[in-house]
Amino acid sequence: MAEQKKEKQSNLRADLYDWLQSIVFVIVACVLVFVFLGRIVTVDGRSMNPTLIHGDKLLVSNISHHYERGDIVVFDAPDFDYVSGSLVKRVIATEGETISIDFDTGAVSIDGVELEEPYIAEMIQDFEDYTEPITVPEGHVFCMGDNRNHSTDSRTTSIGCVDTREILGKAYLVLFPLKSFGLL
Repeated sequence: MAEQKKEKQSNLRADLYDWLQSIVFVIVACVLVFVFLGRIVTVDGRSMNPTLIHGDKLLVSNISHHYERGDIVVFDAPDFDYVSGSLVKRVIATEGETISIDFDTGAVSIDGVELEEPYIAEMIQDFEDYTEPITVPEGHVFCMGDNRNHSTDSRTTSIGCVDTREILGKAYLVLFPLKSFGLL
């Protein structure tokens, strides 16, 4: 009887040890995935309407550090005091490109070529403290929200052109709510 009790205790210890190993492995794997492959970010505000709405959960990856016009990126804005988290904006121009905005027509041009922007909520009217034209410096991108008249973005001196080292990653997928689920 005593041997059976010892054997049960030994089996219980082995089972607990196996469970503990599994739990530690899963935690380490999750940490590695979220540190090196991607993270989940929540959209805060309406600056990306209609593409993204307040509360959308995005899968953001930092695998690639190459950003192109049209990418939706998440970045920290250290000089922007009005937000506690990260900002979600669309890349409009990349390093070396010159951006100009015609506030009479709402047209945004890169190197003299007007952009086609089917994703915006309305034509841009709010110039913030933008003075044009702006040539994007090396290692930076110029970002704006899709809801241009309700977005604080690269048009302001508090954000300006975004240093690519401040970008946490590119948004690839809306995870939640399920009605918005899909690739960006």
